[in-house]
Amino acid sequence: MNNENEGLIPLIRIGILTISDRASRGEYEDLGGPAIHDYLNRVIVEDWAEVAAVVPDERAVIEETLTKFCDVEGCCLVVTTGGTGPAARDVTPEATEAVVEKVLPGFGEMMRQVSLQYVPTAILSRQTAGTRGHCLIINLPGKPKAIAECLDAVMPAVPYCIDLIGGPYLTTHETFVKAFRPKSG
Repeated sequence: MNNENEGLIPLIRIGILTISDRASRGEYEDLGGPAIHDYLNRVIVEDWAEVAAVVPDERAVIEETLTKFCDVEGCCLVVTTGGTGPAARDVTPEATEAVVEKVLPGFGEMMRQVSLQYVPTAILSRQTAGTRGHCLIINLPGKPKAIAECLDAVMPAVPYCIDLIGGPYLTTHETFVKAFRPKSG
């Protein structure tokens, strides 16, 4: 988060949710959450406050945390990492789909398309996205390199999506990501 106005509470709140049994038990260092934070800090111009959690691969816990981030914490964006593969305990997409009001399949389609340029196993990824109230939720993979590749692919659409659902106006540092907003009129 930028600290230009230290002491002021930013109006923009962004949730970063790491889903990992081992990281939630402290057996494994969470690399995904910090990678998301660093990426967003580099790309988003406005000051923002992070709302973060590390939870196990338990669908009810993921649903509860996503709902809290959107409805209680007032996040306009929640980015998750982990739990998007085909393994039995990978339930992040199911939890996300249970709490969103509208599923946005184009996000997952784009992320898989980009990831396939790097690894053939990207077809196993089940990332998705959707909206809940004034919040956009995006599921990302767990590896920091894949997180950056996927965010690079979808970030141009994120600010406009947040506009459309009544969230705060976000701008991006265009040297990293150029946000797209249709020209009016």
